[in-house]
Amino acid sequence: MGFLQDVAYTSIIGFPVIGYLGIISYLLLLATALVMVLTRRKIVKIKPKVHFRLAYTTVIIASLHGLLAISIYV
Repeated sequence: MGFLQDVAYTSIIGFPVIGYLGIISYLLLLATALVMVLTRRKIVKIKPKVHFRLAYTTVIIASLHGLLAISIYV
């Protein structure tokens, strides 16, 4: 677990990797929801494939974020 702790706290431009992953996962979650809202209200026509790809990416990034967060306390 020491390796994952080192990765989690690696600083990039003064901010740890785990913080960036949290922000990215939140923004991906918002983008995924926004795609469906815009499509259902017929503001923009976006294929469902885009929604699903955003959802899969969100799950992967959020899982990595969670793994790094758990590794800090174990």
